[in-house]
Amino acid sequence: MKLKQFQHLDAYFFLLTFENDDIKEADLAALIGHYVALNELSTARIDSEWGCLEFNDGNVDIAPKTLYQFAMG
Repeated sequence: MKLKQFQHLDAYFFLLTFENDDIKEADLAALIGHYVALNELSTARIDSEWGCLEFNDGNVDIAPKTLYQFAMG
């Protein structure tokens, strides 16, 4: 399930929209907190090929399946 859109809300909170139109607000601190500092969250982007959420020019990414399962709980 690829990520279609995201909005950074605050701290590690993101609003995520997946390609099936599921929308979920998720705190990603548990997934990326050790790898991406708060001041680096503005580097977030979607990899157009894989549909993953990535940070720091692709040095940190979250696979779409992992992100979807984490967000949907």
